[in-house]
Amino acid sequence: MYAVNPCIYTYILTDWGGSLSFRSLPAFVQIFYPSFVQEKYSTDQLIHEPVMLEESLHYLNLQPGMSVVDCNLALGGHASHILKAIGPTGMLYAFDLDERNIAVARKRLSDIGDNFHIFHDSFASLTDRLRREGVPREISAIFFDLGLSSPHIDDPERGFSFLHDGPLDMRFDASSGPTAADLLHTTPEKELANIFFKYGEERASRKLAKAIVEDRKTRRFISTLEFADYVEKILGRGKPGKHRATTIFQALRIAVNEELSALELGLNQAVDYLAPHGRVVVLSYHSLEDRIVKHIFKGKSTDSRDPNDPFGSRVLVSKTLSLLTKKPIKPTPKEVEKNKRSRSALLRAAEKI
Repeated sequence: MYAVNPCIYTYILTDWGGSLSFRSLPAFVQIFYPSFVQEKYSTDQLIHEPVMLEESLHYLNLQPGMSVVDCNLALGGHASHILKAIGPTGMLYAFDLDERNIAVARKRLSDIGDNFHIFHDSFASLTDRLRREGVPREISAIFFDLGLSSPHIDDPERGFSFLHDGPLDMRFDASSGPTAADLLHTTPEKELANIFFKYGEERASRKLAKAIVEDRKTRRFISTLEFADYVEKILGRGKPGKHRATTIFQALRIAVNEELSALELGLNQAVDYLAPHGRVVVLSYHSLEDRIVKHIFKGKSTDSRDPNDPFGSRVLVSKTLSLLTKKPIKPTPKEVEKNKRSRSALLRAAEKI
């Protein structure tokens, strides 16, 4: 858990939007999030504004008594609505790597009921964790929200963003694993270039990787703002409205947390763990994630036929999914206007046959 340093976590009365003060925030929010994050958000916003909530619940098709898995608990925004929908006779299992998110979400869910179980783990371990808990393969719905929670972006100490200066961390689980700074200082040049190209789709990936490997001999990259300025210095300014370092930060975050391999593992396990007619709903936020979801859904919703059969009628592996969304669903203009961070969201859904 996180110890509170009174020198850093100082709660002062301040106006934001005309009415917000730190002392109006719940005690558990004051403990687990620093004053900078509290200052920017109202209680409801800090606790979480669920993206595409109505659409997600529609495709999950929740009923009282169902067993459901939320693979990205975050601050419990979607999970709280899931718990209400399945009622006291249902059961919610949730995964998250961030202990502070878990603490906030646990309090929020406890106000609704006690029929939930939270795993401080990656959804890449979905099958193993559920099996160890004795959860039968009768899960009615599984939900993935692959987006960052707002405090991840707005708390400079987490190092996900260069909106404000902070350490180059970027770990979802701040208690373990290498940071983004560690990655920059230990990764070989070719591998570093591949990270920038594959996960950030950066055409000048080799140029940046070469410069980093040369310059890290005499300097250390430890600050988000410092590194963002360095990227701009090496690669030049980006397009209007988009900083040159945006996709590089995305690439580092994906590499640090092994996000894409976790998604592939977790989504395949989720489909296997669903009961017949169970549903899986995925919210992704960039093309790399959506491409994986689309590929897995397409593969599992198509019969695998024998290539040596001249008539093409011999099925080797039968399809296990039926697509509920042929194309990804996007948020409404009204939602995007209300919550700018929903603008890149893409929803795909499928049902187990």
